Amino acid sequence: MESVNPGAATPKRKKRVLYAAIIFLSLVAVASVVRRIVNVVPVLISGYQHEITSSGVAAKFARVDDIFRRNPVLTLIHIIPAFIFIVLGPFQFSRGIHKRFPLWHRRSGRVFFVCGAIVGITALVMSFAMPAIGGLNQAAATTFFGVFFCLALFKAYRHILKREIELHREWMIRAYSIGLAVATIRVIVGVFFATSRLSGLTPYEFFGIAFWIGFTLHLVAAEVWINYTRIDYKLAK
Repeated sequence: MESVNPGAATPKRKKRVLYAAIIFLSLVAVASVVRRIVNVVPVLISGYQHEITSSGVAAKFARVDDIFRRNPVLTLIHIIPAFIFIVLGPFQFSRGIHKRFPLWHRRSGRVFFVCGAIVGITALVMSFAMPAIGGLNQAAATTFFGVFFCLALFKAYRHILKREIELHREWMIRAYSIGLAVATIRVIVGVFFATSRLSGLTPYEFFGIAFWIGFTLHLVAAEVWINYTRIDYKLAK
């Protein structure tokens, strides 16, 4: 009777869990982008109007939205490429799609990269041009990780020009992980909002914390995954 190694299926299970997490976070990010577009586009059509009539947690959300409503053009230039970047990400990292449709992978990869570059540059611009909800703490987080995101994209581009595929893949994983961190930050911010009556924390106090936690978690996760799959990727080539 042929023996079965239960550990052999572990890597596949981990990959399924990872892709499930990526899909979930991608849906969160897409929902956030759609909500932001719906909130901002009317400003371009009818002009900005300051309207915060609610109170409590709803008022806190409204004040966050109001910052983006005051900067509709910059917001849209940032979030529309972000939408494309997030949606294309899982397809870019699918080994099956890469092997079966290499031409599509290369062409969509160019779109993926350009959108990522726009997202990174506009994120840095927004860090300085728009008031940070979480003050200096949030601005420091978005600036630090925005610079890292742009650096990761640059290094990924440099490695692909040299045909250094493995290094290109690793830096693109880092870049995508940082880009996707915005979805995790949304979840963390939601938890802070939901518990604000108990904690007494205001958005000014917890937004910076949420950004540091979300970005750091994703960067750590990216490094863990890169190291975990490095040998597997080499063997599969």
